[in-house]
Amino acid sequence: MPNKNLSAAKKAKNDEFYTQWVDIEKEMNAYLEYDPDVFRGKTMLLPCDDPEWSNFTKYFAQNFTAFGLKKLISTSYAQDSKAINTPMQLSLFEEESPKFDPVKTHANGKIFTLEPKDITGDGKIDIDDLEFDYLEGDGDFRSDEVKRLRDEADFIITNPPFSLFREFLAWIVEADKSFTIIGNMNAITYKETFPLIAANQLWLGSSIHSGDREFRVPDEYPITAAGSRIGEKGEKYLRIKGVRWFTNIDHGRRHQPLSLMTMEDNLKFSKHKEICGKEAYDHYDNYDAIEVPFTDAIPSDYDGVMGVPISFLDKYSPEQFEIVAFRKGDDGKDLVYSLSENAVEPHDSTHTHTHTRIIQPYFRILIKHLNPRNH
Repeated sequence: MPNKNLSAAKKAKNDEFYTQWVDIEKEMNAYLEYDPDVFRGKTMLLPCDDPEWSNFTKYFAQNFTAFGLKKLISTSYAQDSKAINTPMQLSLFEEESPKFDPVKTHANGKIFTLEPKDITGDGKIDIDDLEFDYLEGDGDFRSDEVKRLRDEADFIITNPPFSLFREFLAWIVEADKSFTIIGNMNAITYKETFPLIAANQLWLGSSIHSGDREFRVPDEYPITAAGSRIGEKGEKYLRIKGVRWFTNIDHGRRHQPLSLMTMEDNLKFSKHKEICGKEAYDHYDNYDAIEVPFTDAIPSDYDGVMGVPISFLDKYSPEQFEIVAFRKGDDGKDLVYSLSENAVEPHDSTHTHTHTRIIQPYFRILIKHLNPRNH
């Protein structure tokens, strides 16, 4: 089900959620473990990030030398263009910069760059060596100015506004860049997203598989939802369910096959009551495929098409499975299957009748084993 906090944020266009350092670090470590030189000699663009508030810029600036980065570019959107009407909050980068301009601060986006130059003379390259300036425009990622920065970059990594996820993803794909971005799990179902997943041009990241994640939100954000809290220094946090990393950067989990039981064993021993004890898996009425409501209940020896939940993508390995289609049956309608149930006739406990119930499961991905009998 859609997350209420995310839905409210999208409706209000109030979707500045600042990712925690630990979540960024876990995901980047997965890429580095798979390829230690993945970022070496590369230019990194963080197009939705002010280092005063964002941990993305802080994280990559701190690891600039360790990762062997060529250049780090971070841009942010002008405050006056935001939907929230609040007093101006100046960052230390602005207040301490000789380039600070109170007029531009309201109207112009900001750009921060880091290159292998020890500006402070302390013998290291880190966030203290960031160079600050104003953009010519408001910093909107769709502007020609930020597009030029996009085209210069090798990697684009950020937490984009949830309300603009579709457009932001298309913006990256248009430029054919390596990327990892945060979005809601339901973004898998978008028409802009799923074709990329099916073509193995986009997959889920390594470090977030279930549960929720805590994000810092702007000071003016209303903290009324369950899972919200206020930190020791008055900073506000909100827990968001169903978030995932969406990426085209390779990582090791993606190539780990699922360990599965045979169909016979699932029907006898599955921990899921929806499967255990049944004679067979349910079959869709409008597509030649079986319904598999849980990823760990995928039969290892079935050579036909199977409908699985979108959370399957957390465990998807392209060496093990082929993605066939999404959500729709041969009739162009959502997948459905029928269940026959016995019901007692009203006012007569001695007679029963058979009732057919039509089940429409939540979005399903249709998959096939590449080698179904080799598990």
